[in-house]
Amino acid sequence: MRVVFMGSPEFAVPPLEHLIVNQYQVVAVYTQPDRPAGRGCALVAPPAKRAAQALGLAVVQPPSLREAGVVEQLSQFRPDVIAVAAFGQILPKSVLNIPRFGCINVHPSLLPRFRGASPVASAILAGDEFTGVSIMLMDEGLDTGPILASAQIPISARDTTGSLTTKLSWLGARLLGEALVGWTRGELTPRPQNEAEATYSGEITKKDGEIDWHLPAIALWQRVRAFYPWPGCYTRWQGRQLKIIEAVPLTGERALKVGEVVMLPEGSTAAFGVYTGEGVLGVLRVQLEGKRAISGAEFLRGQRQFIGAVLPSP
Repeated sequence: MRVVFMGSPEFAVPPLEHLIVNQYQVVAVYTQPDRPAGRGCALVAPPAKRAAQALGLAVVQPPSLREAGVVEQLSQFRPDVIAVAAFGQILPKSVLNIPRFGCINVHPSLLPRFRGASPVASAILAGDEFTGVSIMLMDEGLDTGPILASAQIPISARDTTGSLTTKLSWLGARLLGEALVGWTRGELTPRPQNEAEATYSGEITKKDGEIDWHLPAIALWQRVRAFYPWPGCYTRWQGRQLKIIEAVPLTGERALKVGEVVMLPEGSTAAFGVYTGEGVLGVLRVQLEGKRAISGAEFLRGQRQFIGAVLPSP
């Protein structure tokens, strides 16, 4: 079984490694080009590229799959199947038609719920109790192809996009292996998605992380978890960005000033809270711009004037 693997972020690494462990012949790994990152803007390789190089695999980094030369090069690898996990590009028909068993995608949601770019964060934002992985036979649409296999896991109250993505990556790796065996043996029948149930998740931007204290505490708690590790939920204090890294929703009477910081009673889950449009957001961990992440209690010890402040909303 000759496999071309396509993936870029950390989510793609366990599925790639699973293919190697199970002795698939991965003839090439396609991933996004290296990108500048950090203050020095040095080029940084995608996690899938680093994993592929460590495994001694050929790596290809095309800016686009729509160029004739790129498609021709891909066809020369003669893949029986193309396995995709968060590659970052939509595959054109010219690529979809190359492998005899098609292109199979590992998508971190229970399709057709949350097609698109940010399914993990969207599940947390929606307050879903469960999410999962769908193994999909790709077509020209955006996550619209028929389903070969799916599995679900619960979303815990402490899950962030970071922790949940890791869980889904390992689940997807196992499910991809099972689906490849069943599909190539003719034991699976692709199941069309129900278009009436389809929902979409769009791109998340840095602006999405700015906190509007008029929202209910539960909604802000979900946003803190959904936007960790990126872009992070943040407000401003004394002209500097203050990230809320970990929080918990609490009940509380409506304050005269939404965004007001209050000391919480001794024995509370959090050292301080912020009045919201409904309830109080108890803050467990924060990070002031230019500083390391610390507990809310430690932050108060260095910022005694913080209690009573009114944090801004956009």
